[in-house]
Amino acid sequence: MVWIPSERRQYWSLPVWTPGSYTVRDHAQYLHCLKLSQLSTPVNVRRRSPSKWIADVESHTPVELYYRVEARQLTVRTCYLDPGLASLCLSSLAMLIDGHRWEVHYLSLKLPSHWSATVPLPLSGDDYVASSFDQLVDSPVHAGILDLRPFEVKGHRHLLVLYGEPPRGWPISFLDDVAAICQATCSLMKDSPPAGNGYQIVLLLLDSGYGGLEHDNSSVLHFSWLSLGSEKGYRQLLQLIGHEYLHQWNVRRLRPQEFLPYDYDRAVVSDGLWFAEGITSYFDLFLPLITGHSDQLTALRDLSTEVSWVLTTPGRKVQSLADSSREAWIKLYKAVPPSADVQISYYRLGTALAFCLDIKLRCTGSSLAELLRTLYETYGRCQRGFCRRDIEQQLSALGHQNIAEQLADWLDQPDNLPLQEAVSVVGLQLHPVYAPRRCSGLQLKLNDGIITVVRVVAGSAAQTAGVIAGDELLAVAGYRIRRPELLPELIPDYGTCELHLCRRGRILTVSLNPNSPKIDRWEISYDPKASSKAVALREQWFQII
Repeated sequence: MVWIPSERRQYWSLPVWTPGSYTVRDHAQYLHCLKLSQLSTPVNVRRRSPSKWIADVESHTPVELYYRVEARQLTVRTCYLDPGLASLCLSSLAMLIDGHRWEVHYLSLKLPSHWSATVPLPLSGDDYVASSFDQLVDSPVHAGILDLRPFEVKGHRHLLVLYGEPPRGWPISFLDDVAAICQATCSLMKDSPPAGNGYQIVLLLLDSGYGGLEHDNSSVLHFSWLSLGSEKGYRQLLQLIGHEYLHQWNVRRLRPQEFLPYDYDRAVVSDGLWFAEGITSYFDLFLPLITGHSDQLTALRDLSTEVSWVLTTPGRKVQSLADSSREAWIKLYKAVPPSADVQISYYRLGTALAFCLDIKLRCTGSSLAELLRTLYETYGRCQRGFCRRDIEQQLSALGHQNIAEQLADWLDQPDNLPLQEAVSVVGLQLHPVYAPRRCSGLQLKLNDGIITVVRVVAGSAAQTAGVIAGDELLAVAGYRIRRPELLPELIPDYGTCELHLCRRGRILTVSLNPNSPKIDRWEISYDPKASSKAVALREQWFQII
């Protein structure tokens, strides 16, 4: 990095987190060999904190900062480099120089001759130009042997960047399907893509993995080619593309006020992540329905999956949706199997709230889509930031004062969503499906031939028996267990059974009295007794827009 200091004392730092991924990652742990020089003369550098540095230099004379970064993590929020691919998230790589944040930044790439690169920034000569540090680190870099496929959405040029290919190749209609999902998202928002020309969708097809990260003018997606062989997997890919594309409006521009501007030096607590991710996740379920890549029954199944996850997660009774948002930094992104007993995902609980809110609004002639569009026009287009009070005020302005008052309870009180009421209003029913066998309450993991207890469900038979996470499970009812999936088959249909465990190197035996079959999942289906009014509202709801 090169810059011209205006003062003798210079400060700089590496971001500790990546916007869109709300946990402190301390990217500086992968940084080595940092050196500063001025006119080819080394300058002494002092470390102020793990991610901050200071040095005294001559003002108005260029300084050069050199450092190396390990690029071994292939995720949407980190850096990865191998002989065939570079995938760089610049918030984990670029330094923020104090006093220069809002100045123009230039990015230069040195590539092998047979590589191409994509960066969602304009080119000036050989350099990519960012209007500020924020725009620079919001512009992911991808390079290698890339498959570049241009397309248009509402007259705006887009670019689909593909790395990797399914074993049987991409469907002939894939580019058209991607364009259709983007078009449907614009229809949902009744707007042209706010990024305008040059939006990039970067899709890395891998042997495993799933996820995405939104940016102002691009999105980066990881997806498993193994999943593309099924209709469900292909639909999930389209939903993921739609999810990140919708983030152009919701979170990149319609942003919780705590993130304007981003503070890259610390965790920034906000209770608005449920809106940023939950609302987006709700709508992404239905984008394939709008484009004809799904049908009503399939859309119901997808919604059922999200609602079922919420209703079968004990943590919904412990952690509120607002707290799930605020505690994302220390809980959601650091979750382990036992976390399900004490926390809930703001993505999935937020999706369930979005469904309830949408139905409530439709009962009064409005919709969640209308609310989202209104909030975007009021707070997003001008990028002024919003808070919960702004949502409540917009609800009141649309004539929904009672819903605005209910929203606080839904957000602040655990396990407080009117899901049964919401489904019945639109002629649906929510019903449990029970597991076929008695339940132990154990969640197991096989590693190097050892079966370990990774979670003991709160209130379960295993907890009563005294089993704890970390125990090694050796045998059940006198039978050696070598694969976790055998556990249900070894549990008797009645009475107790013995579990043989190893804990801290000692063998012990406990008596397990399995619980009655528990609810395995919840399903949403059509109510054959629904009134004509409910059926009419259901059909209107399926329009989503």
